[in-house]
Amino acid sequence: MLTGKKRVLEVGCGDGFGMPVVCQSVDHVHGVDFEPLLLEDNKRRLAQWPCSFSVLDIVSEPPAERFDAAYSLDVIEHIPAAQENAYFGNICAALPPAGVLIVGTPNVTAEAYATEASRAGHINLKSHTALRAAMAAHFDNVFLFSMNDELVHTGYYPMAHYLFAVGVGRRAP
Repeated sequence: MLTGKKRVLEVGCGDGFGMPVVCQSVDHVHGVDFEPLLLEDNKRRLAQWPCSFSVLDIVSEPPAERFDAAYSLDVIEHIPAAQENAYFGNICAALPPAGVLIVGTPNVTAEAYATEASRAGHINLKSHTALRAAMAAHFDNVFLFSMNDELVHTGYYPMAHYLFAVGVGRRAP
């Protein structure tokens, strides 16, 4: 979905686990996270990849640079609902009008099977309808996908363990 993009933003990159996969199909990935120690380690471990990192709390301010697209996996469920609009708004501020954002999150319907530790950190889980509505407030087009194990599909959303939303064409602020 990001193939051929020049500059891509990863919001909440953490340890950069999946970044080398994305780096294989885009020119450059810039990862932001609020944890500086992780980012310093990423710079060392991922030095051979076309990527860079900076400390940023996405709910407090937008990125200083502009990007063709962005993705944020396993982040929104950790953002307090009261700060969700700032999360989306600050990401969208870094995208062009035709920009793309991919958001991935565990499905609220899978919470019953989560560990206690997982439930404690997941303060803003979404159903497919809630994720679509959140994205639709910021994008003209929203495409929803389900995931079970490693299979991404458009099947029955309530039975999906994980949800992806792809927003295309950001709305004017």
